[in-house]
Amino acid sequence: GRLRPAGPRLGMTAFQKSCRISADTVVVGFAVQAALAKHKERKMAVPMPSKRRSLVVQSSMDAYTPPDTSSGSDGEGSLHGEGTPTSSHGSISMEHWISRAIHGSTTSSTTSSSSTQSGGSGAAGRLADVLAQTHVGELGDAPHPRPPTRPRSCWVPANGGFARSSSAGVPVSSRVSAKIQQLVNTLKRPKRPPLREFFVDDFEELLEVQQPDPNQPRPEGAQMLAIRGEQMGVVTNWPPSLEAALQRWGTISPKAPCLTTMDTNGKALYVLTYGKLWTRSMKVAYNILHKLGTKQEPMLRPGDRVALVFPNNDPAAFMVAFYGCLLAEVVPVPIEVPLTRKDAGSQQIGFLLGSCGVTVALTSDACHKGLPKSPTGEIPQFKGWPKLLWFVTESKHLSKPPRDWYPHIKDANNDTAYIEYKTCKDGSVLGVTVMRIAMLTHCQGLTQSCGYAEAETIVNVLDFKKDVGLWHGILTVRAAPPDPCSPSARVACVKSRDMHWALVAHRDQRDIDLSSLRMLLVADGSNPWSISSCDAFLNVFQGKGLRAEVICPCASSPEALTVAIRRPTDDCNLPPGRGVLSMHGLSHGVIRVDTEEKLSVLTVQDVGTVMPGALMCVVRPDGVPQLCKTDEIGEVCVCSIATGTSYYGLSGMTKNTFEVFPMSSSGAPISEYPFTRTGLLGFIGPGGLVFIAGKMDGLMVVAGRRHNADDIVATALAVEPMKFVYRGRIAVFSITVLHDERIVVVAEQRPDSTEEDSFQWMSRVLQAIDGIHQVGVYCLALVPSNTLPKTPLGGIHLSETKQQFLEGSLHPCNVLMCPHTCVSNLPKPRQKQPEIGPASVMVGNLVSGKRIAQASGRDLGQMEDNDQARKFLFLSEVLQWRAQTTPDHVLYTLLNSRGAIASSLTCLQLHKRAEKIAALLAERGHLQDGDHVALVYPPGIDLIAAFYGCLYCGCVPITVRPPHPQNIATTLPTVKMIVEVSRSACVMTSQAICKLLRSKEATAAVDVRTWPPVLDTDDLPKKKPPHLHKPSNPDTLAYLDFSVSTTGMLAGVKMSHTATSAFCRSIKLQCELYPSREVAICLDPYCGLGFVLWCLCSVYSGHQSILIPPSELEVNPALWLMAVSQYRVRDTFCSYSVMELCTKGLGLQTELLKTRGLDLSRVRTCVVVAEERPRIALTQSFSKLFKDLGLHPRAVSTSFGCRVNLAICLQGTSGPDPTTVYVDMRALRHDRVRLVERGSPHSLPLMESGKILPGVRIIIANPETKGPLGDSHLGEIWVHSSHNASGYFTVYGDESLQSDHFSSRLSFGDTQTVWARTGYLGFLRRTELTDASGERHDALYVVGALDEAMELRGMRYHPIDIETSVIRTHKSIMECAVFTWTNLLVVVVELDGSEQEALDLVPLVTNSVLEDHYLIVGVVVVVDVGVIPINSRGEKQRMHLRDGFLADQLDPIYVAYNM
Repeated sequence: GRLRPAGPRLGMTAFQKSCRISADTVVVGFAVQAALAKHKERKMAVPMPSKRRSLVVQSSMDAYTPPDTSSGSDGEGSLHGEGTPTSSHGSISMEHWISRAIHGSTTSSTTSSSSTQSGGSGAAGRLADVLAQTHVGELGDAPHPRPPTRPRSCWVPANGGFARSSSAGVPVSSRVSAKIQQLVNTLKRPKRPPLREFFVDDFEELLEVQQPDPNQPRPEGAQMLAIRGEQMGVVTNWPPSLEAALQRWGTISPKAPCLTTMDTNGKALYVLTYGKLWTRSMKVAYNILHKLGTKQEPMLRPGDRVALVFPNNDPAAFMVAFYGCLLAEVVPVPIEVPLTRKDAGSQQIGFLLGSCGVTVALTSDACHKGLPKSPTGEIPQFKGWPKLLWFVTESKHLSKPPRDWYPHIKDANNDTAYIEYKTCKDGSVLGVTVMRIAMLTHCQGLTQSCGYAEAETIVNVLDFKKDVGLWHGILTVRAAPPDPCSPSARVACVKSRDMHWALVAHRDQRDIDLSSLRMLLVADGSNPWSISSCDAFLNVFQGKGLRAEVICPCASSPEALTVAIRRPTDDCNLPPGRGVLSMHGLSHGVIRVDTEEKLSVLTVQDVGTVMPGALMCVVRPDGVPQLCKTDEIGEVCVCSIATGTSYYGLSGMTKNTFEVFPMSSSGAPISEYPFTRTGLLGFIGPGGLVFIAGKMDGLMVVAGRRHNADDIVATALAVEPMKFVYRGRIAVFSITVLHDERIVVVAEQRPDSTEEDSFQWMSRVLQAIDGIHQVGVYCLALVPSNTLPKTPLGGIHLSETKQQFLEGSLHPCNVLMCPHTCVSNLPKPRQKQPEIGPASVMVGNLVSGKRIAQASGRDLGQMEDNDQARKFLFLSEVLQWRAQTTPDHVLYTLLNSRGAIASSLTCLQLHKRAEKIAALLAERGHLQDGDHVALVYPPGIDLIAAFYGCLYCGCVPITVRPPHPQNIATTLPTVKMIVEVSRSACVMTSQAICKLLRSKEATAAVDVRTWPPVLDTDDLPKKKPPHLHKPSNPDTLAYLDFSVSTTGMLAGVKMSHTATSAFCRSIKLQCELYPSREVAICLDPYCGLGFVLWCLCSVYSGHQSILIPPSELEVNPALWLMAVSQYRVRDTFCSYSVMELCTKGLGLQTELLKTRGLDLSRVRTCVVVAEERPRIALTQSFSKLFKDLGLHPRAVSTSFGCRVNLAICLQGTSGPDPTTVYVDMRALRHDRVRLVERGSPHSLPLMESGKILPGVRIIIANPETKGPLGDSHLGEIWVHSSHNASGYFTVYGDESLQSDHFSSRLSFGDTQTVWARTGYLGFLRRTELTDASGERHDALYVVGALDEAMELRGMRYHPIDIETSVIRTHKSIMECAVFTWTNLLVVVVELDGSEQEALDLVPLVTNSVLEDHYLIVGVVVVVDVGVIPINSRGEKQRMHLRDGFLADQLDPIYVAYNM
């Protein structure tokens, strides 16, 4: 038999020129055209993704290498759609087919998910069929986006008069909005059947279980019978083993050629005779047994495993080594040549070698030279491989065996002969062991089935290291005696791919005569699409003498060797078996011969009958191996001596595969002998013909229906593929998302196709697959040419591709996600229940033993303490009293970025500065009592002095953050707005900022002429005012606190003198502050608790405040902690942004800081000042990081405040440590709290927000009904306290809003108390801990702001939860923000990496949000780091981001519109 190497044959271009001959493509083209024609009427444009220019340029490289498609490997899962689905020429007349296709009278439906939103707009969010949008003409012209009939401009109203930066709203005629509008339009038509009933507990979100469709086809046939092959013929002179056969031919006819290697032009390179094979393999056997290791300790003993590493172009050397191993009784493990250390799948091969205990690798001289070497000439250890001794088998390197040495030739027995590797679906590599007796029996069976005789030449273009190539090319030839004089080849072993290339090249070869061919063995006959290649090949070469009956497809698998083979016959009247099967039936595992001539059919050819001496049956693919019915598809199982016996070293898997006992419906096994699973799906047709419809490895079960990856590849390739993608370079696999498999298609894109072309092609592939297979594709990705991981033979390495897709390292250049079409098992949207009346709530709480959720801090009135400041009603009086009694006591110390003291103030100094400022205001400002003054100062001491100066002259101060000198255009308008909204009569500031306000940039940003008078306090008058102002009534206004909320609203609240004093007293008691204490403060002093701590508390309590402006930390991240350590501070306050800066900036420097003497062991409270849910991950990582520097983990805690009450909770010194609970995130969406164990699925950790301050009472109320709620129920936090703000300060006097927020009453229960509504959801929970007074401690857990929460599918989602899931999905996602737009969820991610990674994130983000939150992401926007706006407290400004996105101002790297 002559073997011809499968070398490269033809480049891609010749293929493109001549691919018109391939009839199969044409026919399927029609099927696909017709499937696409259905979508012709609905001409809606699908929004194309937006891509940054730089990203487009990179993907279309000119200097590219076309992928080598010449060799696609087979078992490695390279799904080269060899050919495409075609009708058999006999079953349907072409004209009829074409006319049907053109008129497009097909019927098909697809399921698509409904994503109904809360509220009334039910249909707006249901995503209909993606594909409904493209318009396809007779020849598939491009879809025409329809111009929008009328641009809808919808305006975003500015809420309650507090302007936002874009208070005018955003007209939706921008590009982004138009695209989203387009997307929403495509989603409006519901395409799925009405939802079935669910069994839903009140708030259990149950994923919809796919109910079987009552109309689906079911098997109706009788139970099948096992089929037996013909008797194995008994020949008197069969050799008793392969080695014996080799000895016989090697000695009887040593000159007979055994193997001829051809070069690519068909010239003979090398002839190996039987004599040479016999002597050389003996030499190899002798050398590996006697020349490795020492005489006493040989390296190899009989039964040991040895790797065979030979290149594809050297079958002779491989053959010698293989038989050498057989003669030496060692076990050869043939593997591919490792090209680099990082070959896809090479690591798994290494694991196989390791588990087989391989220590020696046999290789050829040329191959050994080509292996990668280290500088010392050593062959490096490949990743995951064991340490190997490389042994070259060329004769010249070996010593001759002694005259008296003969190999021990036994009859074939149950010892292992060789191990063939097999790559599984998940990429792991298994070794299938084949016994000597199985090898011999298999050779005899093949010789009998194929009728091999002496004097035959076999042409083999297959990989000779495994499977059909090994069996026919290397082994069987030995069993049939040779004959030196053979005319032309009688037998050829090929694959569909080889026939395909022969078609391409046939024009160049004139004088071909194939009449001598009696058998054309098609090795991948089990691939359903091989039929098209066979037909096309026969079509072209019939004129060259090829007869139809010589084409013999066979089916094989690594486990069962040859499963079935069509016998060569001379009778041209016996037509081969054909079946035209309904694709829909197949997806339900049922065989239905399709008589309706639909387009979605699969034509299969038989692969002949069972092997001689074997028994075959078909069992159900999952569960117990029960026999199928005659019209049911299942896994083919074989019982024969000639199969593999085990997976090496894996007893459990071996039992499941090689020791199967199929059962009849009665439950009895059909045979006492075990069967082997072949991994092939098929059925046994009439006349005992075996039909294969697919592989178990390619099976994808979507929504209970089975689809075969090969089938989907073929459909995708039929959509004009050659223009956009490479034929053999397409991968189809499924990933599990939300408890079902989702189909992913990845193809290599040609470098010359444009974005529009690719997008068109992608949308048409989706339509075609939807039309023909009735299944939605979850994700379709195109990658640049030549970038998919390859198997050693050049095919696509499927599991590696899937791995890269899931870990986000595939780097696609185009992605189309269609989750709305595919995901049909989401829980049904929540229906709001009618609210229960007040009486029932009371009774319900009593019955369940629940207490009403309320809690309070210690009572201010009853606390006796020596608080001298209590006797003063006003802070201004406290300062005057301190200036008299302790004039030299330092109240404030300001540090600079080096940690040195920049300035400080004693009680007297502060009093004197404040007097001068009061004089300045009276003289130069001519201000009246009660006028408002805006203080625009950087964080520091001037701000404090200016504040008390205002109090001294009876003015109302408003602290305003100064504009940022590098960013005046965006920061100055906010300053201007606060000054205007607060009705400030004058602005006080420093000289530097004064200049800034008059600069050119400022003039460009705002109208400078409308500023009120600006006073600069750097040069103050020398004299003090005649008298200091004393307010007449403590309930008058002390100061205004302005702040921009996370939703972008500017809100100012009024703080009276009473509230201010009560606030300071409450903090003094909670934190035990006295004049002897020092407190370090690293906060912005402009609003909320930050301002109170910076400006007010020291004056009230007399302690020294060490002030650290947070901006200085950008220069020196260690500044705050060094100050805490140096001043031995016990209490310190910071913001989340400061904590994050320290965690990120000092993460790697803890050792260095230790050497610099940083010691945090004295800190007893480190409080994060916040107006949000505690960021538990950040506080925990901060604690862990600085634990080595002495920070006690219990010291870190958070506070909670909001607009109506600037501080509700604060950890303080006494009382129990903050507790953490884990709640079920799914229950939370339904506004319920369900406590779960740590680490349980869907659990969310919530940390208590510190202890409730003295004088504060809290209750949890239902935000809609205003009724009180029970313990551990989620509701709005309401607060009653003497330091509540007294109302919003607005220009417009929006009284209704104000009365509701600041003076609400419960609808039942305690209806007398007046409460302020915080606008935050949370719950109270009584813990087992006791507080200082011995009472049980009530912990408050904040969940999130009502304003921020998003209503989707009738449930309430907090952005932070979705963002946390998204950030976790990929290391390159730095930050994330989400918001909704017309019921679509938009996810914005900041990419910290190369732009190539942008598209990797789209599927990952979609998957994680679907898995964790049962939500479908509508739009994924990938932007640069720093695009998501963050306010001074470190909170994301999601509404500003939304405005920026809709106005198209983000300059995104990529925007994907999920369909």
